[in-house]
Amino acid sequence: MLTRALRHPRGLPSFSRALSSSSSQQPIKLVEVGPRDGLQNEKTPLDAQIKVELIERLVRSGLRDVEAGSFVSPKWVPQMATTPEVLTSPTLAQLRRDYPDLSLPVLVPNARGLSSLTTLLSQHPSDPPLTNEIAVFVAASEGFSRANLNTTVADSLASLPPIFDSAKKQGLRVRAYVSVVLGCPFDGRIEPEKVAGVAKELLEMGAYEVSLGDTIGVGVPAGWEKLLNECERKGVPVSKLAAHCHDTYGTAISNILHCVSLGIPTVDTSIASLGGCPYSPGATGNVSTEDVLYALYHSGIPSSFFPSPPEAGEGTLLGWNGEGEDKERFERLCAVGEWGEREREEKRKAKEAEKQKAKL
Repeated sequence: MLTRALRHPRGLPSFSRALSSSSSQQPIKLVEVGPRDGLQNEKTPLDAQIKVELIERLVRSGLRDVEAGSFVSPKWVPQMATTPEVLTSPTLAQLRRDYPDLSLPVLVPNARGLSSLTTLLSQHPSDPPLTNEIAVFVAASEGFSRANLNTTVADSLASLPPIFDSAKKQGLRVRAYVSVVLGCPFDGRIEPEKVAGVAKELLEMGAYEVSLGDTIGVGVPAGWEKLLNECERKGVPVSKLAAHCHDTYGTAISNILHCVSLGIPTVDTSIASLGGCPYSPGATGNVSTEDVLYALYHSGIPSSFFPSPPEAGEGTLLGWNGEGEDKERFERLCAVGEWGEREREEKRKAKEAEKQKAKL
């Protein structure tokens, strides 16, 4: 999977010319969702220490916004049951001291989840705190909302103001996710007006940013452009939005580069394309952090990982031609992905060995 990070990104030629003048823009913020969104579907339970090590490697590689987990019912997402242990680990405490600009947000799906986080924060006071940010989510379709949250879109939105209010009192920023913004496995194509309306409500509640999720990966650049235009028309600034793409049909990189050219300031990524969605049949992984970094860097677009893109004429689309610190950081990030894949392969082999032993 990681070898894709060192080849020509899919769809890049279409937008390389349009983005050639992007070097003066603000760096694109990358939000690494691998430790949460990426791991939540892994069937093999992972120890908290493994997740802590993954987060540490990601942060020390150069990422500064890394989702650390979620406070969701272990009955529904057992992989996230270790989130309190992850947040309170000495390793993450050291990371927070070493990197003052580090953000380790956690997903809080409901009031009960926020209550669990609040209790944890009170039991483990620290400076910096265990986390300074939470994320909430809603769906843009009724079918997905019922499958994922067992409620309607309207009721889901109505449940959020108390969470926003409580988070604000605790000094926690709130980021919001909107799922299935371009297509739903249950309801089909989603009208941009619906998504824009949901995003507007979330911003009015107090979200500092709304991440638009193409949960089943059916989006194409034209669809994203239509959606962003509708958001602007409804008074939702593109500067307050993020792109969260899945790569089901190989269009994620093209979509991201086009969104960036239209003013999207933030992109969600997942190391080694980890992820999917338990309530989205057929959905594949998130877009890989490595591919996004490669595409941005070689398009001359600064990011929070590479604040300074290469000058015109430097680098090559056929291979990594960066030097010095940039090259070292990229190689460290690739090593993180290789580590993750190696861990999964070792667990797969161990499970297979157990099956063979049981047959004897």
